[in-house]
Parts: sequence; structure tokens; C-alpha cells
Amino acid sequence: MKGNIEERAVMLAQYIIEKNSTVRDAAKQFGVSKSTVHKDIAERLYKINRDLFNQARTVLDKNKAERHIRGGLATKEKHFHKV
Repeated sequence: MKGNIEERAVMLAQYIIEKNSTVRDAAKQFGVSKSTVHKDIAERLYKINRDLFNQARTVLDKNKAERHIRGGLATKEKHFHKV
């Protein structure tokens, strides 16, 4: 998504909060890289809208804490279907 970077940062945060989205999902939805999502949230949004930043950061921190569980489940599923 090209255009206004600040607007994109706000839209990314809103998407992450509404969908309880991961960085990867948000990046795919907006056609940007995961690095761009991180930069938009961590740097740009922090300066634009601190409340929205805090909400998005909460969702992303929760997803980061749970990712090892999702990865383990995906590996288990992969090996279960190889039989």
C-alpha cells in the first residue's frame, strides 16, 4: 500500500487490533514487508498516536509470546499428516 506513511501506520494498527493479527498477517494484507509493519508501529505510530500504539503493541506482544506454541502445533500437524 503506497501513499501517506502515517495513514498506513494508523491503518496497520487498527487492523492488528481489530483482527488480533500477527505482523505477518498484517504485512500480507497491506502488501508491505514485516519490517515495514514493525517500523510503522514501533517508530511512526509511537509519534503519531500513543494510545493506538499501546493497543497495537499489546496485541503484538501477546502474539509474540504465543508464537512458539503455534509453531509447535504446526510442526506436530505437519508430522502427523506424513504418516
